[in-house]
Amino acid sequence: QVQLVESGGGLVQAGGSLRLSCAASGRTFSNYAMGWFRQAPGKEREFVAAISWSGGNTYYADSVKGRFTISRGNAKNTVYLQMNSLKPEDTAVYYCAQSGRVGFTVALNEYDYWGQGTQVTVSS
Repeated sequence: QVQLVESGGGLVQAGGSLRLSCAASGRTFSNYAMGWFRQAPGKEREFVAAISWSGGNTYYADSVKGRFTISRGNAKNTVYLQMNSLKPEDTAVYYCAQSGRVGFTVALNEYDYWGQGTQVTVSS
């Protein structure tokens, strides 16, 4: 049974930083790409960032490019999302997800497992 547990969310002022973590268990972590998504109230879940199985390839949504960094520690079965220069429009529940493939993907339906989400609130 795969489990993904996010942590690190919270309340931060605009311009601040947060680091999200997602601990995975249940299958060989290093075999699969990982992604971060977010969902704001009244909006659909959207892609934020993805990373390949090795960490050698990453991809970002245009809205976060240059501000967010995705990384992974395969020895710790953990994926991270460093969020800098946060804006009020970044406010959302952030979810990590594990893909069924080694290469990164932006498509929600190509992710097999999802965490429960962590709230990020950015005040203006």
